[in-house]
Amino acid sequence: MWGPHENYSDCKPPLSRREDWTMEIVKIRRAMPLVILAGSLMATSVCVVQGSKAKGPGPSQLPTPAGGYNIHVTAPHVVGGKLMGPFHHYCRVLSPEPIIECLCYRSTDPGARLEQVEYIISKSITRTGAVSLADWNKNWHDHKQEIATGRVQVLDLSPDKAKEVADLVATTDGIIFHLWSESDKVPSGRVMVAQSVGHVNLTQAELEKGAQEAAAAKPSSK
Repeated sequence: MWGPHENYSDCKPPLSRREDWTMEIVKIRRAMPLVILAGSLMATSVCVVQGSKAKGPGPSQLPTPAGGYNIHVTAPHVVGGKLMGPFHHYCRVLSPEPIIECLCYRSTDPGARLEQVEYIISKSITRTGAVSLADWNKNWHDHKQEIATGRVQVLDLSPDKAKEVADLVATTDGIIFHLWSESDKVPSGRVMVAQSVGHVNLTQAELEKGAQEAAAAKPSSK
């Protein structure tokens, strides 16, 4: 029960139905920009997703210099006068002369560390003035001679394809950079040039003759 000194001045009459509708319309108008913004962001997200699908593979799937080492070869090397290996060479062809780059590991274990890098270069390049006779005898080796020892094995290919690889590599010379010995906990910083097993020094005439023989023996590109 209300007392005699109750103040009725704070009491407001109920809103009419028209006034109630007007306030609701104002609220909707105030919220409308946020609704439009949210809708725009959703539409943009959909377009981005659809666009990325239409463009194909993302950056992580694009070819990189780290890809393509698919030719698998094993061969022992002489490092600091000691026979080591065999090393697993994972190689890729950089250009058709050929120039081939190989990453050499002690095993096929996914966690094996890179120990050596071998560059395999066509004799048409190494034996026509790019490498002196003294440097060739000291640092390079003849793959035709190395393959003839029977120590080089081409893996993961059919016999016919393996022979094609061996025939191509026989037209090249190689140089091996030894980076990290298995016995060292960390790289020493001293890079050594390893050699093939059975490496033979050449005369100038033999060096030049090898370039001519390699050009004649190079497999056809047809």
